[in-house]
Amino acid sequence: MPALPSARTARPASLAAESVAARGSARQYTITELAAEFDITARAIRFYEDMGLLSPQRRGRNRVYTHRDRTRLKLTLRGKRLGLSLQEIKQLVDMYDSPSDTRQQLTAFMAVLAEHRQQLEQQREDLEVTLAEIAQHEARCRSLLAAAAPAPISALPTARLATRRKPAVA
Repeated sequence: MPALPSARTARPASLAAESVAARGSARQYTITELAAEFDITARAIRFYEDMGLLSPQRRGRNRVYTHRDRTRLKLTLRGKRLGLSLQEIKQLVDMYDSPSDTRQQLTAFMAVLAEHRQQLEQQREDLEVTLAEIAQHEARCRSLLAAAAPAPISALPTARLATRRKPAVA
């Protein structure tokens, strides 16, 4: 007797593709999976949750993160790499979730980036001034060392070794 096709093999390819797509959009992540994927600690993820950047669902005592939470975490980490504050990141991530016009979001993001660029350029300028001052001090020290004649051995202070007696044991 021929084997009956299983329900899985009897499904048309288009239905199988639809179910994979549906599972992908409903994919859920554990805190451990997100921590491993983004190479951060679970504590960092919980911190971002406390800051309102993530809002996982609960399954018993476990946190369950959706694709939305994963995207928000990705945007948060990208903002951190750019040097943005958590408050700036939260504003930008919240705009990502809002149904408002993309133009407004991009304009706001450009303003944040411009301000951050200005701060970094000021820091770079401050660093360049400090490095120039250090170079001047180094050059001055080198010239003073070169001008100083080596001291004759007889002029060097001699170190006297003091011998200490061990206290008597009573």
